[in-house]
Amino acid sequence: MKQTIYFIVILLFTQGCKRSTQQSINDNISSVFTEIKSATKKHKNLWDRDLYGAILLIDTETSEIFANETDTANILQPFGNIYKGILPDNVNIANTAMDWGGKRWAMIMLPLPQDKFERIDLLAHELFHSVQPELELDVNYSENIHLDQKDARIYLRLELEAITMALKSSSEKEMYNHLTNALTFRKYRNYIFPETDIDENYLELLEGTATYTGLIISGRNNKQATNHLVNSINDFYSNPTYIRSFAYYTTPAYGYLLQNKNGGWNKEITSETNLTEYFINAFNINIPIDIKKTVDEIFDIYNGKTILQEETDREEKIQKIVADYIQKFIDLPHFELEFGQMSISFDPRNIMPLEDKGTVYQTITVIDNWGTLNVENGALMSPNWDKITITNPLKTEGNIITGEGWTLELTNDYTIEKEETTENFKLKKI
Repeated sequence: MKQTIYFIVILLFTQGCKRSTQQSINDNISSVFTEIKSATKKHKNLWDRDLYGAILLIDTETSEIFANETDTANILQPFGNIYKGILPDNVNIANTAMDWGGKRWAMIMLPLPQDKFERIDLLAHELFHSVQPELELDVNYSENIHLDQKDARIYLRLELEAITMALKSSSEKEMYNHLTNALTFRKYRNYIFPETDIDENYLELLEGTATYTGLIISGRNNKQATNHLVNSINDFYSNPTYIRSFAYYTTPAYGYLLQNKNGGWNKEITSETNLTEYFINAFNINIPIDIKKTVDEIFDIYNGKTILQEETDREEKIQKIVADYIQKFIDLPHFELEFGQMSISFDPRNIMPLEDKGTVYQTITVIDNWGTLNVENGALMSPNWDKITITNPLKTEGNIITGEGWTLELTNDYTIEKEETTENFKLKKI
């Protein structure tokens, strides 16, 4: 009798704890949706529309979904006043915008930032991406490989140093002078790397506008926003490469300085806008005719000697790293996986271009018809994104293949085979 009573008490306690945990999850997620809904409504004039829409919050360990709306495929079920489900294995998890379950969603990975400004910033960024095509700001992404070269990095850093000084300026005249120098460094970078301004512009339209949107909707006051931009730029310098991440810092800074003069500037741009020329005209900047002479004269004002030395040292180290990668993924036997219907997620801060041979992504997840590839120690993406190269397999257990820093889970329709002449591996459809 006592055992039965104990069992009932334990069962009731367990069920009570479960209900309590579920309610806590429901309350926490609901408060996030309420928070971002209020923030976007407050700033609906930013794009002449309320950016609040369908949101998926994803637990990266369990693939559990928490959503503010239901889907048309009935994957999401009511969970209090929100919705819950499990993300299918064939959908990549990332902070992104995506079409799924009959809707356009902003997907954000859990856990969310503890800081309120950072949290709203992130959610607003991805919500913007979900409507970006409707705003005529949807462009194809181009890799800015040139920004891994020494001179391009130097003049990007000098531009950002000048932007930082503009942000910290105490007068309109001082800000104007630093902005003039920042855009002069930018124009000189474009001069020594001809036509690369097109690729830079694409990424700034794609990610820079989204980052600016998150910054404004976050609700930071002027001092907080300025500190955030300055601190973010300082943190950016330590990124292993700049080719995919620079736009998160340039456009928001220029845009924030411009919004004090023209609060609706962002509504004047489209996917056809050249942001460099737009900012030059918007700030009434006069770029000097003898740009090389001016760059030499202002070089030391923005920590030029230190930047030059740091980038010279980096170039020497990078040459060895690139040589090692070329040997690893091209010269030695390797495993090439061709894409069919590919989706990927990766860290844009940690990639390494190998000139015309492609780009090494240190961490990347690829989902395709053949299965799921998770890489934590480098993989070479081809220049035209039609295949990815990893080291040869070390172990096979059923449909799970593992190698140096990577794991491949194959579908039942695929296996791998070794080429006798090259010792390379490739996928084979059964």
